[in-house]
Amino acid sequence: MTHRVTLPCTRAQAEALPEAEDLFAASDYPPVLVADEPDPARPDDWLIHAYFEYPPTADELALLGTLGSGKPRIEALPESDWVTMSQSGLQPIRAGRFFVHTPTHAPDAGAINFEIDAGLAFGTGQHATTAGCLEALDGLEREGQRFANVADIGTGTGLLAFAALRLWPEARAIATDIDPISIDVTRDNAAINGIPMGHGAGELLLAVADGMDHPLLAARAPFDLLIANILAGPLIELAPAFVRSLTPGGTIVLAGLLDTQADAVARAYTSLGLNEVHRGPGEWPVLVLQALQSPRP
Repeated sequence: MTHRVTLPCTRAQAEALPEAEDLFAASDYPPVLVADEPDPARPDDWLIHAYFEYPPTADELALLGTLGSGKPRIEALPESDWVTMSQSGLQPIRAGRFFVHTPTHAPDAGAINFEIDAGLAFGTGQHATTAGCLEALDGLEREGQRFANVADIGTGTGLLAFAALRLWPEARAIATDIDPISIDVTRDNAAINGIPMGHGAGELLLAVADGMDHPLLAARAPFDLLIANILAGPLIELAPAFVRSLTPGGTIVLAGLLDTQADAVARAYTSLGLNEVHRGPGEWPVLVLQALQSPRP
């Protein structure tokens, strides 16, 4: 019988979720760890779920307790496909022309569909930042913007890179993440969603990279569209590197920041010669900035 342990956490704790094999290194059967955002109206209140094939021990519960900010709740699940059950709890997301769903939901014939496994939920659009980025990309295409060279930094599951290639099918795209697991997940999701891998037009290149520090990013630059859905601190720190990698007139889409952090993030880029052209609403706004002149060295 499967046992599920659930504990509350913040968004930051969810995003810092370690690999189960690392946390439970002494276990021959480590649990499966997933995180979700049960209420979009409370974007900092997340849940961590651990699925065990046996009743968890006190030591294992103590380890899990270090990941969150509350007391773990244990429940025995009936014999069933708990992966499917967990996916069914994540409702599809509509953002612009996009419809993001798990395998248990049917696609929408009138939308641009992406299927993302709920077991690796970051980037599925469940969080307002990802949905906001999808809406921003949709808006740029509707305005007549055209892009040929795209970078998605901190790609997570690859969703934003996939969206860019659907909107601008002749573009070349590269998606990177500091986490090798994210790149493996992106490769799998690309196969599920029919995104071709490669260096050419309409194809996606993948790399494990810390910020802009990778030979493939250097070789591909400058980009006319750069997308980064990470956190406010890294967005500010990476501003000079992002701006250097941008073409004159290029566009940057930034997310992962609170509304209270938006001014500081925007200043990091406008001070380098970019112009803020759009700021999304809500607690997790998306910033769209454009280079009006050659980026400063």
